Amino acid sequence: MGYPLHHYNHIFPICRTSFSSFRFNLRVWCCSQSGKNQGQMEQIVVNGSETQVVVDDSNLLQKKISAIRLGGPAKLQVIADFDATLTKYRIDGCRGQSSHNVLQQEDPEFNDKRQKLYEYYHPLEFDPTIPLDEKTKLMEEWWGKTHALLIEGGVTYNGIQNSVAKATIAFRDGVTELLELLEEKGVPVLIFSAGLADIIEEVLKQKVHRSFKNVRVVSNRMVFDENGHLRSFKGKTIHVLNKNEHALDMAAPLHDHFDDVNGLSEEKSALKKRTNVLLLGDHIGDLGMSDGLDYETRISVGFLNDRVEDSLESYRKAFDILYLNDSSMHGVLKLATHLCSTESD
Repeated sequence: MGYPLHHYNHIFPICRTSFSSFRFNLRVWCCSQSGKNQGQMEQIVVNGSETQVVVDDSNLLQKKISAIRLGGPAKLQVIADFDATLTKYRIDGCRGQSSHNVLQQEDPEFNDKRQKLYEYYHPLEFDPTIPLDEKTKLMEEWWGKTHALLIEGGVTYNGIQNSVAKATIAFRDGVTELLELLEEKGVPVLIFSAGLADIIEEVLKQKVHRSFKNVRVVSNRMVFDENGHLRSFKGKTIHVLNKNEHALDMAAPLHDHFDDVNGLSEEKSALKKRTNVLLLGDHIGDLGMSDGLDYETRISVGFLNDRVEDSLESYRKAFDILYLNDSSMHGVLKLATHLCSTESD
């Protein structure tokens, strides 16, 4: 449920402004730097739907936009989280499923066991008292046990297809158009996830009904035998604390033409030359997805889907652009179109 604009009056005084330097006419809420808890907000309409946007530092954002446009599409790459970033947080008023809980094994005992692991380890993931090195070991332990249960309890590729077909999961409006634009402009898209690459790719296949030659899923990939049964996982485990550009060295390639060593090496080398980044995420921790990349300019776009009042202050400071209340992807599409255009366009 979206909050009316006046809901935030006690957080920021409202001063309507037009962010005219966005030549695609995206007007935003610009949070002033002149004083603590000062800000400017505005609701906008993108493709006929009301969208709420917050920008903490409009001057810095404009400098970043100019720098990325100057470099052109050849220097740009997009890094995106999957769950609740590319996908909707809510579907028909209910919480949508994540790629982590889409998969259901035939034996419900193993689903229950995985749920119990979640209930034990998930609070530890967000426990601020646990040192990072210890927490990393705990996450590796959690993922290892979960993958072992998937193998022991049995998973088939057909089961993945059926699970996705029955799942309550959908992409945000505008995602398909965004991927099509980036493919047309030759801009690579890296989808980072601590979940399962096979699930994510099946969701793309069933919901978008096409593949994209510029899209790569950096996630945990299953290995199936000749009968379509899960036998192992390929490469090192990717979990929530190593979900970044370093994970490229651990991930399996998405497309067959990257299967040879030289092709994969050339791809990594080409990505490192793309030093401008458009990053999309729904958690502040997603900003770490660009770790390992020596980027020149990064524009970070956040999606604050729920409990907006509780997290608005920290999220608006963390992200260059912040969309509220499960917004569509149309605003990002307009931004990407602008970034890939020339001054004469």
